Amino acid sequence: YTYLTCPTPPQSFMHTHTHLKIISSPLSSGNRFFLTAYGALYISDVQKEDALSTYRCITKHKYSGETRQSNGARLSVLDPTETPPSVMDSFQSGEVQVGRSIELPCIASGYPNPTIRWLKDGRPLPADSRWTRRLTGLTISDLRLEDSGNYICEVTNSFGSKEVTGRLNVIEPLRVTLSPKNLKTGISSTVILSCAVQGSPQFTVSWFRNTEPIVPDQHFSIQGAHNETLFITAAQKRHSGAYQCFATRKGQTAQDFSIILLEDGTPRIVSSFSERVVAPGEPFSLMCAAKGAPPPTITWTLDDEPVARDSAHRASQYTLSDGSTVSHVNVSNPQIRDGGVYRCAARNSAGSAEYQARINVRGPPSIRAMRNITAVAGRNTFINCRVIGYPYYSIKWFKDGTTPLPDNHRQVVYENGTLKLSDVQKGTDEGAYLCSVLIQPQLSISQTVYVTVKVPPLIQPFDFPPTSIGKLMYIACVVSSGDMPIRITWRKDGQEIVSGTSGVTIETKEFMSSLQISKVSLQHNGNYTCIASNDAATVSSERQLIVTVPPGFRVQPNNQDGIYGKSEVLNCSVEGYPPPKVVWKHAKGIGNPQQYHPVPLTGRIQILSNGSLLIRHVLEEDRGYYLCQASNGVGSDISKSMMLTVKIPAMITSHPNTTMAIKGQNKELNCTARGEYPIIIRWERGDTVIDPDRNPRYSITTNPNEKSDEVISTLKLKPAERGDSVFFSCHAINSYGEGRGLIQLTVQEPPDPPELEVREVKDRSMNLRWTQRFDGNSIITSYDIEYKNKSDPWELKHATRKISPTNNQANIVELHPASVYSIRMYSYNKIGRSQASKELTISTEEAPPDGPPMDVILQPMTSQSIRVTWKAPKKELQNGVIRGYQIGYRENGPGSNGQYSIVEMKATGDSEVYTLDNLKKFAQYGVVVQAFNRAGTGPSSSEINATTLEDVPSQPPQNIRAITVTSDEAVITWSEPPRMTLNGVLKGYRVVFWSLYPDGEWGEMQNITTTREQVELKGLEKFTNYSIQVLAYTQAGDGVKKKNDPGPPAGIKAVPSSATSVVVSWLPPIKPNGIIRKYTIYCSSPGSGQPAPSEYEANPELLIYRITHLTRGKQYLIWAAAVTTAGRGNISEKVTVEPAGKAPAKILSFGGTVTTPWMKEVRLPCSSVGEPTPTIKWTKDSEDTTIPVTQDGHRNILSNGTLVLRSVKAEDSGYYTCTATNTLGFDTIIVNLLVQVPPDQPRLTVSTTSTSSITLAWIPGDNGGSSIRGFVLQYSVDNTEEWKDVFISSSERSFKLDNLRCGTWYKVKLAAKNSVGAGRISEIIEAKTHGREPQFNKDQPLFTHINSTHARLNLQGWTSGGCPITAVLLEFRPKGTWAWQSVRTNTSADIFLAELREATWYELKMKACNSAGCGNQSSQFATLDYDGSTIPPIKSARGEGDDVKKLFSIGCPVILVTLGMALLFIIRKKRKEKRLKRLRVAILFSPLCVCVRVCLWLFCTWSSKNNRSFDTPVKGPPQGPRLHIDIPRVQLLIEDKEGIKQIGEDKATIPVTDTEFSQSVNPQSFCTGVSVHHPALIQNTGPLIDMSDIRPGTNPVSRKSVKSAHSTRNRYSSQWTLTKCQASTPARTLTSDWRTVGSQHGITVTESDSYSASLSQDTDKGRNSMVSTESASSTYEELARAYEHAKLEEHLQHAKFEITECFISDSSSDQMTTGTNDNADSMTSMSTPSEPGICRFTASPPKPQDYDRGKNVAVPIPHRANKSEYCNLPLYMKTDPFFRKQAELHDPCPVVPPREASIRSLAARAYHTQGRHMTLDPSNGAAGSSSISSGTATLPQRTLTMPSTSSTSLAPSGAVAAGAGASTSSTGGIGPTPGSSKVGGSRDSLLESSSSGLGRLQKQNAGAYSKSYTLV
Repeated sequence: YTYLTCPTPPQSFMHTHTHLKIISSPLSSGNRFFLTAYGALYISDVQKEDALSTYRCITKHKYSGETRQSNGARLSVLDPTETPPSVMDSFQSGEVQVGRSIELPCIASGYPNPTIRWLKDGRPLPADSRWTRRLTGLTISDLRLEDSGNYICEVTNSFGSKEVTGRLNVIEPLRVTLSPKNLKTGISSTVILSCAVQGSPQFTVSWFRNTEPIVPDQHFSIQGAHNETLFITAAQKRHSGAYQCFATRKGQTAQDFSIILLEDGTPRIVSSFSERVVAPGEPFSLMCAAKGAPPPTITWTLDDEPVARDSAHRASQYTLSDGSTVSHVNVSNPQIRDGGVYRCAARNSAGSAEYQARINVRGPPSIRAMRNITAVAGRNTFINCRVIGYPYYSIKWFKDGTTPLPDNHRQVVYENGTLKLSDVQKGTDEGAYLCSVLIQPQLSISQTVYVTVKVPPLIQPFDFPPTSIGKLMYIACVVSSGDMPIRITWRKDGQEIVSGTSGVTIETKEFMSSLQISKVSLQHNGNYTCIASNDAATVSSERQLIVTVPPGFRVQPNNQDGIYGKSEVLNCSVEGYPPPKVVWKHAKGIGNPQQYHPVPLTGRIQILSNGSLLIRHVLEEDRGYYLCQASNGVGSDISKSMMLTVKIPAMITSHPNTTMAIKGQNKELNCTARGEYPIIIRWERGDTVIDPDRNPRYSITTNPNEKSDEVISTLKLKPAERGDSVFFSCHAINSYGEGRGLIQLTVQEPPDPPELEVREVKDRSMNLRWTQRFDGNSIITSYDIEYKNKSDPWELKHATRKISPTNNQANIVELHPASVYSIRMYSYNKIGRSQASKELTISTEEAPPDGPPMDVILQPMTSQSIRVTWKAPKKELQNGVIRGYQIGYRENGPGSNGQYSIVEMKATGDSEVYTLDNLKKFAQYGVVVQAFNRAGTGPSSSEINATTLEDVPSQPPQNIRAITVTSDEAVITWSEPPRMTLNGVLKGYRVVFWSLYPDGEWGEMQNITTTREQVELKGLEKFTNYSIQVLAYTQAGDGVKKKNDPGPPAGIKAVPSSATSVVVSWLPPIKPNGIIRKYTIYCSSPGSGQPAPSEYEANPELLIYRITHLTRGKQYLIWAAAVTTAGRGNISEKVTVEPAGKAPAKILSFGGTVTTPWMKEVRLPCSSVGEPTPTIKWTKDSEDTTIPVTQDGHRNILSNGTLVLRSVKAEDSGYYTCTATNTLGFDTIIVNLLVQVPPDQPRLTVSTTSTSSITLAWIPGDNGGSSIRGFVLQYSVDNTEEWKDVFISSSERSFKLDNLRCGTWYKVKLAAKNSVGAGRISEIIEAKTHGREPQFNKDQPLFTHINSTHARLNLQGWTSGGCPITAVLLEFRPKGTWAWQSVRTNTSADIFLAELREATWYELKMKACNSAGCGNQSSQFATLDYDGSTIPPIKSARGEGDDVKKLFSIGCPVILVTLGMALLFIIRKKRKEKRLKRLRVAILFSPLCVCVRVCLWLFCTWSSKNNRSFDTPVKGPPQGPRLHIDIPRVQLLIEDKEGIKQIGEDKATIPVTDTEFSQSVNPQSFCTGVSVHHPALIQNTGPLIDMSDIRPGTNPVSRKSVKSAHSTRNRYSSQWTLTKCQASTPARTLTSDWRTVGSQHGITVTESDSYSASLSQDTDKGRNSMVSTESASSTYEELARAYEHAKLEEHLQHAKFEITECFISDSSSDQMTTGTNDNADSMTSMSTPSEPGICRFTASPPKPQDYDRGKNVAVPIPHRANKSEYCNLPLYMKTDPFFRKQAELHDPCPVVPPREASIRSLAARAYHTQGRHMTLDPSNGAAGSSSISSGTATLPQRTLTMPSTSSTSLAPSGAVAAGAGASTSSTGGIGPTPGSSKVGGSRDSLLESSSSGLGRLQKQNAGAYSKSYTLV
């Protein structure tokens, strides 16, 4: 790169053409040559030939057109050297206006070529088309203010970097606005001109009037921070003109002007009022309008006195747009005194004007007092007769009391009584004037006024004579008339003149004043005013004094020397008044001037403002004489001459610009100079002065040229070298300047070899480019290129000769792809050939493959994909490395366009695989494959076809129709889907249908498959809606179902919200048929002429929209439609609405039925609009009344009216009414809330059984408000907890369990499910399949053969019991030994026992097993002696304890029977005794309990030991001890009327304290008690708790009356007994007894059952035996199964067994027989406690901590599963979030036996049934030392065991009875309250103990073993 600068010309010169070559035409700015905006020439990519040209810069004068040319310049092109970058041209700072363009120069050099990066404020330039990066710099066009900032130019190459920074300020152009633009105003007004300047800051403002600068004086003042405001005070007429405001900043100038016109602005009345007559009290108004400049001010007077300002007199004034001032006077209640002459006077700074007229107010006339008047002589005077009152006859005037007026032409009397005196005369018009008013024909009134006349001054005219500087001036101002005293003053230009200042003296006498100036000067020029004043007036006279001054020299011109090419000023400054005009003349030559000629004024020569002459760039022809001549019309002209001598600085006149030399030869350089002598010549080489003394290769000679006054200097080089190819300069120096001549010496030699580089390499050719760094300073004539294969010698080279020197690149063709070549090059000039260039090694590029891929195979993978496999092309045809492949595919079916779709993949090896995706289903495709490498794509393979796999149809069958045939049969028809959508071969159709229940629930979904287009649906439910879908299917599967558009919105409302808007709300469609994407709201106005309604889009979540910009009072039709992906649905109904400003209350929300699952939060919206804002009120219907909804923790009403119900329950169901009310009306909506709860438990029974199946039947319970979706049946083998689930349809009422084990007991339970969830599980029932364990037939011989060593057993003696025998185990041993020998077999044939001892007795045990169990048979046998004889039997020894065992086995039952009979006798006899007698019964009962317990223990011990005898056949495996309970029927309740506390009918809380227990009891008694009793209710009151509608989530409600439907139900009363025991039994037992109230005569029938317990050894024996009771119908079967899992005796001995709940089945009720779904509560049946029923038991071991727990209470709580329960829950219940959460809070499921880990720590359930409860609470001591609690004396009862000193009882109504000495709250809030938990024996209630009133059961019973059973 290189950079040439052009010397900056004078400012008036401009660039033309750019730089020019001497040898060619002007350079163009393209290619490698660039011309910068500053005149610099930038050459990029410099070539050697650029050094052969001469460069000159030509400039042209923009005014005169003169052109100048710089000296020639040559380039010295050197070989490039590696250098860091440098900046040759840059910028520092600049300021440019907005909208213009600028170039920021940044021209750099360096090698390698540097890269340039621009930054603005430290960041890279933003992307903007206005920014253009050029080689010469950065060009920014259309500048903006934001372009201001710091610009950085970074120049970088591999050897370094350089940066320059400059500041660019973009400024806005100045804009000036002067206001007001045009103004017309009056004299003496104040004018304000404001000059607003926009644009660049730091400007200056100047003011001009009529092109003359404004100088501040008493009238003009300039103010503001930038002098932007001009004030003209007391403006005079001479101030009119054009005013200009100039703003200037750094050469920028902007201006604006305004025209100010000052005129006579004396006010004039333009509108007025007329005379009128008004009555007293009649209001009147007077108006007066005046114009003037400035606008005048109007004042009012009444009879020459100001109008009063009070409440009755009001005045106003305002100015109109045309400048008129209007004033009004309003008199609201005029009186007589308000009459008279009203005058309006308009005044401003220019003068005044008046108007007057009389206003007469009716009333007695009178004359106001009149004041004397002073009149001015020569002016008009008005005298008003101040008459008030009306009417009157006339008004007359008299002068001096006698002369009636008028008596001359200057007097006028107006009708209103005003006297006008015109041109008042002193003496004549002075005197008394009488006003006489005739008020009656003969009566008049009068007033006198005196007039005095004053004469104003009169100034005689005067004038200033012409004068000049230095003369005297005397002017007199004489007053010729006027009343004395008279005051005379003088002013100059508006300012008062003080005598004695500025050479002015004023002398004043009585009526004369003189102004004297002793020596007139220019400062005395101005306007002089003489002012005379007296009491009458002030007058003035103004004249102008003009002082003339002849021209004179301030600075005279003198002879001067000018330097050629420089600027010169010829001084000549003059003065005078008027200002003189200066003219310059020129006479050429240096001798005597002959003739002067005017100097032509051009851009080079100008006359300055002071008269001096400026010559820019002095030339030789400017020498000579100059004459400065001045004149101003005063006196004679003046002139002065001077001579200008032009001095010539030293300059080079001749030198070679360029010259050539041959390397090694001598060279001379010549240079010629001229100028003023003496001249010194100096030579320089580059920047170094040449000193021949130091460098002998150089010599210098200098000789003068006498002919031309020039000096010639010669520089000799001996010899020339390459380093001499530089610029040599010769410098000529004299006293006036210096000149330089630049000579470029070029030393020529053979060129250097070119630098060769590869520009482009192709597969069979390459493009070479070279750079000729040094051409030997001679033009290159040609180039040679040689190349060869790298492995070949240069002798086998290929050559390209005589390449043109104008080329710098060449193509070598016909090369081989992917081959390596060596290349070199030569260059030639006129001197010779260069050396060979550096050898290059080049590899040719790859070529596209010449062969296609091979072995292409297609394999369909899916319905939309095909796998393509192939192999790479042949190696010799690849032409390089295969980079990838292009797979082209197209559909070959009908309607395809035949175009290939292309996909690419990278190559991975010789074999490739690719899968084509997103293809059409079941369509044929053609596929081709092409290979490609880096060079391109090769030929494609042959097309191969394949078909995609089948897929499911994408459209459903068409024209689906359903025809009902019968009540349970329908026919469905349809047509085939479009062929294009089958996506395969149609295999058939599938019809899916399900029932739709009235409550919106769906039934079970069923489907039928057919190949026809018709199907018959049979066995449908009668009178039921069905939803049917038909889909087609192919081999791939089922197709899609039909899409439907959404249905219409279910409802719509539109109500006005303001005068221009309405609010629309709507309900979602009942059948959305998809996801609603949006809603479209339509609005139209009937009769508006609009062709289509307006449409609005609404969010699908809001369901509300406000339509605005409507017209008030116009009716609109509103409707809506839903939009899904299937399209826009049907529209809703249309509603009419009319916008209104005041709107009555309207509710936007909708009423209707809301169905929700229980325990959810429900929001019932009630959005309302209206003006004023409505108030919202919610109520709930309760029977025949409405109850306002109160806000609490359960209910909340939001600010928008929404009612929020949290954790809803069944009792929250009902009708809710929302009412919105404001002052204009009200609106209501009713919402029916239906709360769905889980279904009630079904009643499950066993219908039939077989060896492998059990058939179950059930009656569903209440569905909870939602249709039952199905049933979950769980069953397990009795001795396991591995439950299996069976899901059953909702329509089924029975189910057969198949594939069961033969002779096995199964446990079964059932739960119903609805949309809310699974309901409570039914009672667990047990059933056994037919079959039993094997038994040995005693009639069959055991042994068929015995000898001395063998015995053959007869196994056919075993009977299977109905179940196949699976195994037989034999054990035998010689008697008296310990080791048993075992034999196992599966056969039922005979078996041999071998290797026996001879003559030996053997013990034999046999066990045969099947699925029902195992049968045992034991025996003894003896082998024969060796001789075949038998041996004698062994004598058996009798046990020592056999007699004792027999004694106990016989004695214990006898004792028990005896004690029982005695107890019954005592109870019956003492039943009527008081409370103390009953306590004695407890004393008697205590030993009985001890005896019973001792007997039970002894019996269990004896039984367990007896089971081990070999003598008795064993009918099953060894079992743990079992308890069998007999429940004989007795009446056990003992009560006395005096011992019963009566409480109120509905009272539920019964306080019981320790003081109520008797302290005077027998110390041997361990229990005391107190009873309270609810009396029996009469027939019509109903039960204490209505159990008719109890569902989960509800609370029983106490009622005094119930519906008639309940009148047939039994009534119950209850007795509660609280027992307090001693330390041995610290628990308090609360028992209750339900009694049936008979229906005849109110007789109360009380029934109770007593329970006795006995141990049973055999499980099946206990199962199959019936419970012994007095009533044969009381079949409490298998009661002993409650203790099946108590494996150890101590568990049974110390366990506490409790009957937790019992109820009587209602076999006679209608609900049981009709099979209805409604679950009739057993409490409502007519059964008695003696009927068959269900009991539930729990068994749990004792907990030692129970004896230490002092403050525990038992409260009913909703069921909560602990961790052990969770582990055994059925699968469908484990998914419930509540149980999952409970499981997460505890440890993982314990590893315990499944039977023991089933249900732990569960307290007893308490049902609303007649309970038969029993409590056995043995102590922790030894057997027989504990006693039975007295609670067992009052069975059957509901029993709650509460180990605490304070008790909480659960009343039947659901209340809690506080313990002793504590209130209800003292229990820590554990006791339930109505509405917070399920109480009163709800079926979902459990009893749970908590520590200190706060703990839960799972904490108290941690680790306890408990098990619940339900026995039927």
